[in-house]
Amino acid sequence: MPSDTSSAAPSWIGEDGPQLRLEAHFGDRVVACFPDRPESLYALLAEAAARRPGGEAVVCGDARLTYADLAAAVERLSAALAAEGVTAGDRVAMLIGNRTEFVTVLFALARLGAIAVPMGLRLQGPEIAHVLGDCGAGLLIHEADLADRLPPAAEAPGLSRRITVGGTAAGAETLETVLVRHAGAPTPAVAPVAEEDTAVILYTSGTTGRPKGAMLTHLGIVHSSLVYEHCMALTSADRSLAAVPLSHVTGLIANVTCTVRAAATLVIMPAFKAADFLVLASRERMTMSVLVPAMYNLCLLQPDFAAHDLSAWRIGGYGGAPMPTPTIEKLAERCPGLKLMNAYGATETTSPTTIMPPRFTPTHGHSVGIAAPGVDIIVVDDAGREVPRGEVGEIWIRGPHVVRGYWNNPEATRTGFTAGFWHSGDIGSIDAEGFVQVLDRKKDMINRGGYKIFTAEVETILIACPGVVECAVVAVPCPVLGERVHAFVVTDASDPAPETLHAWCAARLSDYKVPETLTIQSEPLPRNANGKVMKRVLRDGLGAPAPR
Repeated sequence: MPSDTSSAAPSWIGEDGPQLRLEAHFGDRVVACFPDRPESLYALLAEAAARRPGGEAVVCGDARLTYADLAAAVERLSAALAAEGVTAGDRVAMLIGNRTEFVTVLFALARLGAIAVPMGLRLQGPEIAHVLGDCGAGLLIHEADLADRLPPAAEAPGLSRRITVGGTAAGAETLETVLVRHAGAPTPAVAPVAEEDTAVILYTSGTTGRPKGAMLTHLGIVHSSLVYEHCMALTSADRSLAAVPLSHVTGLIANVTCTVRAAATLVIMPAFKAADFLVLASRERMTMSVLVPAMYNLCLLQPDFAAHDLSAWRIGGYGGAPMPTPTIEKLAERCPGLKLMNAYGATETTSPTTIMPPRFTPTHGHSVGIAAPGVDIIVVDDAGREVPRGEVGEIWIRGPHVVRGYWNNPEATRTGFTAGFWHSGDIGSIDAEGFVQVLDRKKDMINRGGYKIFTAEVETILIACPGVVECAVVAVPCPVLGERVHAFVVTDASDPAPETLHAWCAARLSDYKVPETLTIQSEPLPRNANGKVMKRVLRDGLGAPAPR
């Protein structure tokens, strides 16, 4: 792993680091890029298959695919999708869980020059309808058992076709049926794409709670994959265990694409359960993981933790929340060969923006690391002026990994970017040595086990419930997940029951966004002189709320 042995400030760029060059991209941006890089998302797979055709590429359940197998499966699927009418530029929505098909569909679409639109399995009908309508997807490939969650045809008028994985569902064909029907279809040529073309659209809530489609480019995905490969010293001998959703930017980049870039092995876990994770990690000789701190804590709580052979585990990436010092100490004691690496990023930064050199993890627990290769980070005041090192302001981020903007939303793109710098909305600082500290998150945002929840989105749903006069959503501390969702609800004379409020939210929001505790009252919420709800007062007076 690259290291810094000098007395200078730590950096991922050094004598043994990557050689970068400045390049002009996206019109007004000049960014530092890896000069020797694959040209597209699909090229990551093509190069890996050429380098290591017999190497194990994907392990999922009983399935084991070599890189030659994976490339062949992707070619076959791209031929079938092309025969079904999918062409370059088409948006294809993916409501697919952690399974082999996620990987094959992703790369098949990339081979055709189409745009993949992954969605989290926790999305509910209205959220799915918004994504489908906003991106204009004509085809949805989805888990069969989620068919009852799909919006009615009237709410997704542009959706003309559905294909299922993992079973059958009314109104859709299975992926296997489509593949058999087009078994003799010619394999289409790899579609020519430009590096700045959109490869993937991932939806992320904005400050208003309205989901926005971040346009991840081929350049950004390739660059971020190279960053992980370099900073984590990944090789074809590595075995990455994917336990976070592959539809999230972390799973997509830190698991799928960076593993393929290294021609390493991706071990896919359908859903995280600490006991199962330890069994799988031991059996498959896992060398690398990227989890949220709560997952590490849950693993350590397993009574048989010491019984599992985790000696191959060398890299433990984490992010989304601080890693408690006791957790770092316990992992160091029980897994002495494990190097913990904090990382900070977002959907808009195609995953990594900072990465902590592991030798600093025990001493810099307050920091999210230093700038990753090719990344410029500044801290600015409200007027957009850079503040001195150590002072607090908003974090702005620039680099080849920063998305080109938001799909179908020029206003959000205009207000969210300045000369290539993305306005993160996170409040933080950079010290004299270059260590970045995130002190607070976007206004009113809740971080539940790494899932970011905008309170405005939850409040919009709650206020529409009959009987609700006003409401405010805040975070309450949780020793396992970091934060949980709590709602203050002012009701009218009808006084809806907690169960009613919960059911209302559960039908309209992903499960992790639904308030887990409630304070129902008739008194108005506290407001300042400008009429703004004082959430700090609410949080300070909350104490320990009773579960619903």
